[in-house]
Amino acid sequence: MNKAAPLLEVKNLKKYFPISRGSLLKPTKSQLKAVDGVSFSINRGETLGLVGESGCGKSTAGRTIIRLYESTGGQILFEGTNLAEISQKDFFPYRKRIQMIFQDPYASLNPRMTVSEIIGEGISAHKLHRGAAKQERIFELLSQVGLKKEHANRYPHEFSGGQRQRIGIARALAVEPELIICDEPISALDVSIQAQVVNMLEDLQHQIGLTYLFIAHDLSMVKHISNRIGVMYLGMIAETAPSDELYRRPLHPYTKALLSAIPIPNPRLTRQNKRIVLQGDVPSPIDPPPGCRFASRCPLVSEKCRQTMPKLTDHGGGHFAACHNI
Repeated sequence: MNKAAPLLEVKNLKKYFPISRGSLLKPTKSQLKAVDGVSFSINRGETLGLVGESGCGKSTAGRTIIRLYESTGGQILFEGTNLAEISQKDFFPYRKRIQMIFQDPYASLNPRMTVSEIIGEGISAHKLHRGAAKQERIFELLSQVGLKKEHANRYPHEFSGGQRQRIGIARALAVEPELIICDEPISALDVSIQAQVVNMLEDLQHQIGLTYLFIAHDLSMVKHISNRIGVMYLGMIAETAPSDELYRRPLHPYTKALLSAIPIPNPRLTRQNKRIVLQGDVPSPIDPPPGCRFASRCPLVSEKCRQTMPKLTDHGGGHFAACHNI
């Protein structure tokens, strides 16, 4: 384990969205608690996987870290600087150091811009290269992600989904970032293309020394690429551990249910594997329960779970879980 200070440290991060409820004549103001007290850290050069079912807040957490959303509370410490407190002007240099790869490789690319213009936009904004040097850098980035020089003058609609995602990766790499937030970068791609993109991300990490926050719901892929994994449920971290440890010894009932749902490419093992089917409903993020967020679906629930929020507790070896009944 790297004993140096983490590159990114997120402490009690919160992102609430204001919403209106009630009737048209008598509206009431409320808040949707998309991210509600998330804490984790990422060391330089490692990959932290952030997993959970749709709507758990993992993508919102990533977008809040890069300040596409302004945080409601908490700290976002990048090499000790709290990015949540500084102005947009002071945050501009950090946009070079922190980049994002988006889930939809088509919606994230401007259809009116050529590939060269898309990749070169960040280079120009941060004044990294000009003229011929800029164009050469664009060609270099295209080669780095498995595309060709002649692709530079084409438009996004002329490419497949996998190629468009490669363009998005090249755009993120263009400003020479240290941290890349990968927001489900393979979920919109064919299975055959997913492995290619993940392998490319791993190769780039080793070549350039990148650090990743890899957000996904595909647990088998997350295990492949991540050093550590954090499991989110309804806006909070339920469990976090080194990748191999989490898959070998899951502690939280929610994590166990997620892992039991991973398909096994062996019919005999599939029959032996006991699938955990969760009962009950997911609580509303607008009015979450006072105790454990998972209490309404947990097979181990007790009265304490319904009244008191469990804290992330260290169970040894960097394995933390938030459950009263472990």
